[in-house]
Amino acid sequence: MCGIAGIMMKDGNSPDNKILDSFIKTLSHRGPDGDGKHIAANIGLIQTRLAIIDLKTGDQPLYGKNGVALVSNGEIYNYLEIKQELSKYDFQTKSDCECALALYDMHGVDYAKYLRGMFALAIHDPAAGQLVISRDPFGIKPLYYIENDEYFAFASEAQALIKSGLVNAKIDNRHRSELLQLQFTCRGGTIYQGISRLLPGETITIKGGHIVDRKRIPALPIGSPEKITEQDAMQRLDKALYDSINIHQRSDVPYGLFLSGGIDSSVLLAIMAELNSHPVVTFTAGFNNSTTHDERDHARMLAKSVNAEHHEVEFSEDDFWKILPKVAAIMDDPAADYAILPTWKLAKEASKDLKVVLCGEGGDELLAGYGRYRSVMRPWWLGGRTMRHRGCFDDLNILRDDSKAWRDAILAQEVVSDIDGRNILQIAQATDCADWLSNDLLIKLDRCLMAHGLEGRTPFLDMEVAKASFLLPDNLKINKRLGKWILRKWLDKKMPQAKAFEKKRGFSVPVGQWINNDGNRVGKLLANLESIKEIAHPDKVIYLFNNLGKRQSFAAWSLLFYALWHRANIEGIDPKDGNLFDILEMK
Repeated sequence: MCGIAGIMMKDGNSPDNKILDSFIKTLSHRGPDGDGKHIAANIGLIQTRLAIIDLKTGDQPLYGKNGVALVSNGEIYNYLEIKQELSKYDFQTKSDCECALALYDMHGVDYAKYLRGMFALAIHDPAAGQLVISRDPFGIKPLYYIENDEYFAFASEAQALIKSGLVNAKIDNRHRSELLQLQFTCRGGTIYQGISRLLPGETITIKGGHIVDRKRIPALPIGSPEKITEQDAMQRLDKALYDSINIHQRSDVPYGLFLSGGIDSSVLLAIMAELNSHPVVTFTAGFNNSTTHDERDHARMLAKSVNAEHHEVEFSEDDFWKILPKVAAIMDDPAADYAILPTWKLAKEASKDLKVVLCGEGGDELLAGYGRYRSVMRPWWLGGRTMRHRGCFDDLNILRDDSKAWRDAILAQEVVSDIDGRNILQIAQATDCADWLSNDLLIKLDRCLMAHGLEGRTPFLDMEVAKASFLLPDNLKINKRLGKWILRKWLDKKMPQAKAFEKKRGFSVPVGQWINNDGNRVGKLLANLESIKEIAHPDKVIYLFNNLGKRQSFAAWSLLFYALWHRANIEGIDPKDGNLFDILEMK
């Protein structure tokens, strides 16, 4: 896992070396093991490296035929198979990423469809005078870009483009509304004016600083639910899971598992324990003195059942006040997800012993684990409703802009997802994969882990697992008011102690409880900030923080997160080790 960035000048001149050095400095946390630079004609590329595979000869940039240069962020899990198939190619390293150069030499800009993994790649082809950048189909690895009258530039994190001076940190109000109401922003736009995301699965070709071609690889198979027996479905899913988890363990450094105690991470634990000759190293977060369900007892029992080397990390109210400013700062592409907090601390602790962890993201989206999927399948007279029909601040009369424009992006994605016979459930799943998954869960995972130089791998988000799961009939996904039905049956058979048929509790953090303990003080501080006055009525903000119910708590959290994010990423206030209250009081 690494950081990459680059720039192509439109005037034909070489890029300013200071810009490339700024990229390296800003992205150094993503790659603490070294950095590299490529400058040729009007192109400059950089990479900061977190060494996982081929520790000796895998430094980048990597070079192929005719001076073609590659910088990459991610892991290509099928690199051994590709190298075997392309045995006549003169490979110079044992790096997993070098296979992308061989595929580009053979297939040109279609190379990415042969890769199985998580990646954001950039290839400079001097003979063709083009820059090609690509992102994996699920969007596990991020990539941002700017296209203007002077240059085309890209980077693994938006903050690298801002801190280099290439673009100012100005807010796009439309995407800010999405963040406040949904907790994430949608599609290819970002909260910053002038900065776009490369879409999941997208490859774009740039010549003379202009985007001249776009191609896209879909993450999910096309078609309506297939007819398949439960037994055949179970066998197919079993094969896909073992294969995916096996190749996700390819590493030259120690790896482990984030174990929540839920269905998805329990599946990973069961298979990892079987595939490895050494004990699986597991990390679990928990919360003391709160009303939130604590998963540590269950996770500890599961870890013990397979003789795992288990670690528990406690997240306290004191952690909340101390860590939140730092976490809000690293979420340069903001996602106001409670889980960023324990994820950040888990990553900090895990990085002391490991460089790689496997995580359960994707299981709910591919196998319909969320309650909202059951709701969308019911008719309205039985309580059914569309997904994300109500925003976080709806009917609270707090925001100055109460329009429903933020819903447009979700509605547009639902239309795009409604293709080739997909049913209601599949459309809902595909909509979540396009935005909620890539622009919330995976951004959270990327930023919180990479802040500590830790690589996160997601075996459920694999094209073969998607093929084995997404087209299953509805009753093998949702049955007896339970999602992930087929996965639960698999887990019940493989690891009965996991209690696979218990109702999904979800992973939650007692943020509302903690905010409520100091709500009056926090509310007054937020109401006095210009960033909050711009979007909300100050008196309503104070009232909100003094009257916290369930919905009000989430709205309060969203305002608090946004204020701290704004302080760091728009106002440029470095949180360092400052207390949350000190950050809010700074002038």
